[in-house]
Amino acid sequence: MPSTSDRAATRVLAPGVRRREAWAWAMYDFANSSYTTVVITAIFNAYFVAVVAANQAWASLAWTGALAVSHVLLMIAGPLVGAYADLRANKKRLLLISTVGCVASTAGLALAGPDTLVYTMLLLVFSSFFFGIGENLIAAFLPELATSDSQGKLSGLGWSLGYVGGLLTLGLCFLYIEWASAQGQGAQQFVPATMGITAAMFAIASVPTLLLLRERAQPQSQGLDAGVVRHAALRLLHTLREARHYTDLRRFLVCMAVYQAGIQAVIALAAIYAQQVMAFSTQDTVLLIVVVNLSAAIGAFGFACVEDRIGHVATIALTLAGWIVMIVLVWAAHGVLPFWTGANIAGACLGASQSAARAFVGVLSPPGRRGEFFGLWGLAGRLAAIVGPLTYGVASWLSHGDHRLAMLITGSYFVAGLLLLGGIDTARGKRAASGRY
Repeated sequence: MPSTSDRAATRVLAPGVRRREAWAWAMYDFANSSYTTVVITAIFNAYFVAVVAANQAWASLAWTGALAVSHVLLMIAGPLVGAYADLRANKKRLLLISTVGCVASTAGLALAGPDTLVYTMLLLVFSSFFFGIGENLIAAFLPELATSDSQGKLSGLGWSLGYVGGLLTLGLCFLYIEWASAQGQGAQQFVPATMGITAAMFAIASVPTLLLLRERAQPQSQGLDAGVVRHAALRLLHTLREARHYTDLRRFLVCMAVYQAGIQAVIALAAIYAQQVMAFSTQDTVLLIVVVNLSAAIGAFGFACVEDRIGHVATIALTLAGWIVMIVLVWAAHGVLPFWTGANIAGACLGASQSAARAFVGVLSPPGRRGEFFGLWGLAGRLAAIVGPLTYGVASWLSHGDHRLAMLITGSYFVAGLLLLGGIDTARGKRAASGRY
């Protein structure tokens, strides 16, 4: 007789899916978060500005410009790769290619230093691009692994594991930095070495995914030639023309792009805000990153336990309300208590809102076109990653460095997202995804 845990897993997982495969899928979030935490958020960004770009006035622009280029490329290629993956039923093969690409590009950053600006920017573009393609592809497996009513739970498990993986890699890097500093090494010696640690963690942690995850989709096109690529492009154009049939998915992607612009601005500028407004030291900023990631892991897991009960729209609405509260607290904060309270709220909402969005797209996507629609999900996220930080930067510039005002303006994205969310009907969206318009 099946155990209680087996029966519970059966209710969550789709028929034929074993728990170890679901765990292997979630481990990819654990693996790829090493890249975002160490390269984008905590260590390499500051090294790029200070050493690679030699603290020039344009250093931050070079960093954000390289990331913007990768986001634009992903906006173009992401949906096409997804459509191609659906036609050939080769998400897993493409996932392997994107993983190798990101790991190799990250390892290549170990050679970054003075007088390597062009080389480093190119590798940053490549690594970010391959990361984004992999993020889209792994998300497209979610509807194949969990039942329609349980995708939020599995998505939340993966997202919470992601924050754990990012923190673990960051911890290993800091241990190495402390050891290297004690040996008299400087940033030009120990920061490049952390790129090797990050690449190794990504590669090792992704092995369960690449070994155990199954490709369940069936090919919709035969032959590997230019005709298939053309077919994928035409299929994507056809989907865009038929978007009227997927009203709620279309509306949610627009809604997500809007509120994600606020999230991406907070992610990109939180450390700068803490230093400029709250006078945080480097140690305080590192602690902030760690605490926010822990809160995000808890938020992703906690909301996952209720998301499938109260619904995706209600869950996302709660997180957006939390983001608005956070903005008000941080904007008004003149002491550390309200700021740290807002930071923890941001962390909890960060994990929950992104996990819930991934699950909701899975619910609203039609079978056989999930790679394609998760490519559009990635497109919305990349557009937000360009617009959000740019809005904050322009607001700060026009207000002569008023970061409080810039943060308050950023909050308008969450208000707008909450308003757009009100017009989305989950039941109607599910009917559209099943072909019953």
